[in-house]
Amino acid sequence: MSRPGSSARLEFPDDETVHPWLSGLLEAYHITDTGIAEGIRREEHQGRRLACGKGCAACCRAHTTIPVYPLELVGISWYVTEKLAGEIRGQLQQQLRNPGNRPGCPFLVEDVCAIHPLRPMACRQFNVFDKVCAEGEDAWYTRRRDVLTPVRKFTDQAFDVMLPFYGIHRKAERRKALREGAVHRLARVLRDCNWTSLAEKMAAYDVRKTG
Repeated sequence: MSRPGSSARLEFPDDETVHPWLSGLLEAYHITDTGIAEGIRREEHQGRRLACGKGCAACCRAHTTIPVYPLELVGISWYVTEKLAGEIRGQLQQQLRNPGNRPGCPFLVEDVCAIHPLRPMACRQFNVFDKVCAEGEDAWYTRRRDVLTPVRKFTDQAFDVMLPFYGIHRKAERRKALREGAVHRLARVLRDCNWTSLAEKMAAYDVRKTG
């Protein structure tokens, strides 16, 4: 398993030129991943063992209250529409068109995260120690002490980088917004978003590309 924070910042140079918001989002995710790696190191230093591993999608299936922020929604929409390719694209598009009563994350396709590079901060930060989650278990509620508490310094830095997207540019204003938790009032629940419209956006993009 590739440890969080062990890789360089994700880059899409051409797209970052076209979409000014993208650089901020990618930088925020890199800071987040760096902070997660630091948090895991601290826990392991205390003798704990990270239970999460490649191929495990237990939390993706079980969690129903994953928060996602407006900038992250923009990033997900862009990535799915313009970058996602291959068989998983068609599978996801069909899944988003017919959400039904599917449990878990709408972007989980056959236990694979279709948006892994652009997955939200909440997903990146959710790491469980010592014991793999039972099927259907949300460890946040069943054993909170086993869930990583992100290092505050890195979380604040990540949100600070994202704040200009919301029109908060001056340093003093950003500090106040972080102190008062203003950005958190913008969060939505991932499952509750209208993902059918994203499937339509994907289809329209495909028509433009082939036309």
